[in-house]
Amino acid sequence: MKLPFAELNKTPMKFPSIFRTSSPQRFDIKPRYYDPVKEEIEERTSRIKQELKEEGLISGDDENPMGYGAGIRGSFSNYRGIKQRDTNLFSSTAMIRTIIFFGLIAASFGYIYIGPEIFTYLTYGAVIVGAVYFFFRIKKQGKR
Repeated sequence: MKLPFAELNKTPMKFPSIFRTSSPQRFDIKPRYYDPVKEEIEERTSRIKQELKEEGLISGDDENPMGYGAGIRGSFSNYRGIKQRDTNLFSSTAMIRTIIFFGLIAASFGYIYIGPEIFTYLTYGAVIVGAVYFFFRIKKQGKR
């Protein structure tokens, strides 16, 4: 039994994944071209520079005609040190994630043992904690 051509080209659907799967490497060759005119120009330029250095018309220090080295030499002079991390407890995403996790655990166990009233208690608790946090944050900004 022969299958039609359309049936042969069907590939199974791929499920989305958060992991990267390896794929075969593709063959990609970048051809190099030989330019005899460009090579001759570079050779003559280097020979003329060498002659000018021997005559003393240009300095021998100028190894980099594009000027890349000058920017690198001065770039470290503006170094101001490593920026200190913010030590605020609530600025850490891991801490916020942990607080949310424990809130969900408290809500689920509270719902099992107390009932739907736990959401009211947790809401009041969250509002009080938020108010205290913003009070101290505003108080700290007032000192500056």
